Amino acid sequence: MKVAFFTETFLPKVDGIVTRLTKTVRHLVEAGDEVVVFCPEGCPSDYMGAQLIGVPAMPLPLYPELKLALPRPAVSEAIDSFQPDLIHVVNPAVLGLGGIWLAKTKGIPLVASYHTHLPKYLEHYGMGMLEPLLWELLKAAHNQAVLNLCTSTAMVQELSEKGIQHTDLWQRGVDTDMFRPELRSDAMRERLHGCHDDRGSLLLYVGRLSAEKQIERIRPVLEAMPDARLALVGDGPHRQQLEKHFEGTATTFVGYLAGDELASAYASGDAFLFPSSTETLGLVLLEAMAAGCPVVGANRGGIPDIISDGINGCLYEPDGADGGAKSLIEATSKLLGNDIERQSLRSAARQEAERWGWAGATEQLRGYYRHVLQQELSAVA
Repeated sequence: MKVAFFTETFLPKVDGIVTRLTKTVRHLVEAGDEVVVFCPEGCPSDYMGAQLIGVPAMPLPLYPELKLALPRPAVSEAIDSFQPDLIHVVNPAVLGLGGIWLAKTKGIPLVASYHTHLPKYLEHYGMGMLEPLLWELLKAAHNQAVLNLCTSTAMVQELSEKGIQHTDLWQRGVDTDMFRPELRSDAMRERLHGCHDDRGSLLLYVGRLSAEKQIERIRPVLEAMPDARLALVGDGPHRQQLEKHFEGTATTFVGYLAGDELASAYASGDAFLFPSSTETLGLVLLEAMAAGCPVVGANRGGIPDIISDGINGCLYEPDGADGGAKSLIEATSKLLGNDIERQSLRSAARQEAERWGWAGATEQLRGYYRHVLQQELSAVA
């Protein structure tokens, strides 16, 4: 098959969407498919055998890490040259809308996928009143596709309820060769602690430092557990606000880590805290679980698809007058309180992660692609 992706985010940016796309591209190419990716400029010219075409882009004012790429005539010419069997738009915004228009005008089958719960993000940027309008725009865009893939059962249900048609589940994936418990390291623990004294529990967060991740919710946990330290791995537009919020606490801002360093960080934590209640999946939770780090996540969105409460991690309730603080403290205490139970959770977390390889997720996607193409052939016939 020849597949053209349109994505609003790709390398060199690092996030869950980019991880899924890079793994998908690699496995598609290894399966013999031809792939081209249209993404914001600044990307390399190729990746794992796929051609990358950077499109001029401008930073999003509220979120400069994200760039809005405006489709140009050269994009249409590249599509004509490549002659894809289908177009797959990822989180269609601006560049993705160009992909939708090209698919429709050129008669190319269109698949879309939903990865970022943008309507829920709005309230964290003071624009909650725009949520109904954004849902209408998303519905108009996604209903151009013959298939809309979501990364959790909760998102399949919510998009269907909002009027988005032809939804289905694109299974999760994680690299269990890269993320593994054996990479636990005293040197990495010391680095994450930010000091030579690494006594006490090490709490870990990995991901973007942005408002919608609700990282502030971890502070009450530190206040309730004075011997604990927190390491925040990642960066983003909310870092300065978070530095002020966690001032006076035992918190280390580590910055971005990648590769073996990131894998070692996961494996070296005592508990992985992921307070966000806006996740469509929460890929970092699977990475932490693969590394054998016990996890706490919100009982919302795609996270309950990953965490079985009390078996391979703990869920907390994010709502309430206290913003879920009491529930988050209780869930974290449960993870840290008993060495035997924590070891059981570590083992169960690793076993859960081992069920979800990227090769299987990509083969499922190829099955969806083949079904879409067969539908198109049947319609023509």
